[in-house]
Amino acid sequence: MLMRTDPFRELDRVTQELFSGVRRPSAFPMDAWRKDNTVWVAFDLPGVDPDSVDLKVERDVLTVQAERKPLTKEGADVLISERPSGTFTRQLFLGESLDTDNIEATYDAGVLSLRIPVAEQAKPRKIEISGGGHKELRA
Repeated sequence: MLMRTDPFRELDRVTQELFSGVRRPSAFPMDAWRKDNTVWVAFDLPGVDPDSVDLKVERDVLTVQAERKPLTKEGADVLISERPSGTFTRQLFLGESLDTDNIEATYDAGVLSLRIPVAEQAKPRKIEISGGGHKELRA
């Protein structure tokens, strides 16, 4: 269904930041849950202009990219800078059981919400059992 990313990739990223001295913004937090025949995903994107958010699906991989620009103006003396800025990217491996052609997205109050329906072929279905007699199944 919805798969997490490779933890070793994250370890490589952290190691590269340590040795290069360049700090890149970390991925934005998310929640994901399934209710009935829909998977819901919510990403926290505070301070992000909705026009900078880019969603792409390629095969079964959903890529979310967003940019948060710094609020400080050029020439300002920065006293404290804890809010990360830059381009954020997160990928989700959706699997074949989700209908990637019918994803719906909304952005409200700094939260990007996705509605991903479960594909028809992946929905649970009841299998009828024929009765009567001692019939055998033959290949």
